[in-house]
Amino acid sequence: MITPNHRFRRASITAVAVALPITFLAPVGASTAAPGTSHQAAAVAPDPSAKLDLGAPGLPESSTVTTLAPGLTRTSITRGTPNQDFFWTAEVAVPSTSPDPDAPASALSTQAKAQEVADKLTAAGVVARVEHVQSPQLADAGGDLGYRVRAGHFTAKTDGAATVAQIQATGYKSSVIYTGWDGDEGSSENDRGPWKLEVLTIDPKEFRGDLTSSFGPNLEDREKTSQLAAASGALAATNGGYFVMDPAAGAPGDPAGAAVHDGKVLSEPIGDRPSLIIGAKNETSIQRLHWHGTVTAPGNTAELALDGLNRVPGLIRNCGGTDDTPTNLPLHDFTCTDANEIVAFTAEFGAKTPSGPGLEAVLDAHGTVTALNNTRGAAVPAGGHTLQATGAEVDKLSALARPGSKLTVNTALLNEGGKPLKTSATTDVVNGGPTLVQNGELNVTAKRDGMVRTGDGNSFFYGWVHKRNPRTIAGVDAQGRTLLVTADGRQTTSLGLSIKESADVARSLGMVNAINLDGGGSTTMVQSGQVVNSPSDAAGERPVGDALLVLPGRKP
Repeated sequence: MITPNHRFRRASITAVAVALPITFLAPVGASTAAPGTSHQAAAVAPDPSAKLDLGAPGLPESSTVTTLAPGLTRTSITRGTPNQDFFWTAEVAVPSTSPDPDAPASALSTQAKAQEVADKLTAAGVVARVEHVQSPQLADAGGDLGYRVRAGHFTAKTDGAATVAQIQATGYKSSVIYTGWDGDEGSSENDRGPWKLEVLTIDPKEFRGDLTSSFGPNLEDREKTSQLAAASGALAATNGGYFVMDPAAGAPGDPAGAAVHDGKVLSEPIGDRPSLIIGAKNETSIQRLHWHGTVTAPGNTAELALDGLNRVPGLIRNCGGTDDTPTNLPLHDFTCTDANEIVAFTAEFGAKTPSGPGLEAVLDAHGTVTALNNTRGAAVPAGGHTLQATGAEVDKLSALARPGSKLTVNTALLNEGGKPLKTSATTDVVNGGPTLVQNGELNVTAKRDGMVRTGDGNSFFYGWVHKRNPRTIAGVDAQGRTLLVTADGRQTTSLGLSIKESADVARSLGMVNAINLDGGGSTTMVQSGQVVNSPSDAAGERPVGDALLVLPGRKP
């Protein structure tokens, strides 16, 4: 368990405090009031020793701090300058060396295979090169990843279209990428950027608002962070945890990991991946939680294990469950399956539970079984549950659930000591991973948290962990302040962060404990109803599963 040293009231945990020991200097004529606020912002000239640990030393860095409320600030940080050494190039998907004929091509391969592909392309008139990819060493992953094949040196992305067409004509897949998005070992020390970050800072000694989470009207639908913020009148907000996007992986919008809202457990964790906990005792912490779910009947010694909560039975996004295929370990952005499951639902899931074959018991608010349906798909009574069983679990549930009988549904999150997570009406949990910083030290647990896949030539790790992407980070500093950070990426004007760089940034901002939240196109920060960062999706702001909201003080 990772917890801060300072305790504070729930009502005072709301925004993120920038832990930069810097001096604020307001230039003549500077006025950068935040949209929708009357508070003034001051331009900042930070002391060089306080700058971000990102890219080459001595890069220019500027910050603008906006006070949103007493004890709540937003800091906009720009670091580095456009780097003319970066360029666009065509990256080739190398055919797999796996004996499986259906194995997909991958970004990385062995040196011999990569050289074979490069030679064939060169013979076909495409001058290709082989590059060795080495990744910074993390707590449990990194190092030598393999070899990639690239061709061309383009000023603009569109300039690479002809080369990609030539590569495809030879039978290989290819796409144009920007070399500034590489996270190769040693590149950070030489890179000049640029980077753009936003930091929300909540000082519990002064702020009298509330930090909470929101998933919107229901779990199974997605909303934009700005929509969730507007609906709650939030001062500021960021996107939250991982969620289902593809209907083939479950119900879009459903949390892909632990979720608690206002003290109610709404989704089970992925293995023991870390989560951000806004605790019932007015603490914010990062903890690895475990799942314990059961169904029991009074006077009956039988106890049924719950596989999950508020998700489509048989589909386990990010894996980490029980008796799942192909693994019970966390496996990020992958959907494991299990034909034999019992999953509980609460009214928060949506208007109706997932439909399909199996058995569904409907329980009212008192736990009384009011219906036992031979197909799945029903409305959940207010304050009640439904229980869906599939495969071999159907007979087990039908033996316990009888119309008119009473059942007890227990859904608990356990801490690392095996004790139930204490919750109250002010407890929220948002899932994340991997861990970035623990007790003040870098501790990037990419393998433990499922970001390493075997059998794909390190290609998933290469794209998700090693390369620079938009990131959202949450953490706590030594003063007990909560920090929420967004870093724009997949743009030439902001390169994004590798996971190692995310950890470096978190620590240089003063976080003693930090985790990675959902990122990529989900990365969004909102202030006063306006998106203040630059989301990377071509369509703009992405609808997400949940968001972290910083609410104003409650009325007396």
